[in-house]
Amino acid sequence: MDKDGRKDVLGLYIGEDEGANFWLGVLTKLQNRGVKDILITSVDGLNGFPEAIKTIFPKTEVQLCIVHQIRNSLKYIASKDQKEFIKDLKLVYQATSKEIVEDELLKLDEKWGKKYPIVLNSWNNKWENLSHYFKYPYPIRKIMYTTNIIESGHRQFRKLTKTKGAFPNKDSLLKLLYMGIQNAKEKWTQPVHNWSQTISQLAIFFEGRLDEYLEL
Repeated sequence: MDKDGRKDVLGLYIGEDEGANFWLGVLTKLQNRGVKDILITSVDGLNGFPEAIKTIFPKTEVQLCIVHQIRNSLKYIASKDQKEFIKDLKLVYQATSKEIVEDELLKLDEKWGKKYPIVLNSWNNKWENLSHYFKYPYPIRKIMYTTNIIESGHRQFRKLTKTKGAFPNKDSLLKLLYMGIQNAKEKWTQPVHNWSQTISQLAIFFEGRLDEYLEL
């Protein structure tokens, strides 16, 4: 999302091994192409991605997608417990402040930790990158807590490729996806709702880093 609050796609990259080295290469290319700074990234927990981001853009705040974390957690919760677990989990990810959320996470651990240790260990181990969004007001939270913007792009890509069969090479696939992006960008004309307030809040939280773009 750019300084005007509009969605954009900065690049398409295809790799068989999406590990730390792959993401390091992607981010290096973005930097070489002129990306000077990224305030916040929202990622879905791919191996090596947060570390790669911090290597190339050390000031960037890395937020893990809460929606992905919830989905992954439910894979390990018995169906008979899922309704009650989700009810308790909502008190965590919908909390109004980081102080409240950490109390609720502790209660969640006390109640479910022994029965589902793999789930609670995941939340605790990833907590630093899961919890950044709690310090922000709602307009910023809404943008950063999930990777839904990216997922909507992926759905458009799947519509393009599912009826095409096999591709002769990687370049032919990239060309199709590129054209799909260009078509999609024609609809991305409106900024995020209430963007003027959101960008003003970001300018305060990231003091000095937006001055060049906002002419402050």
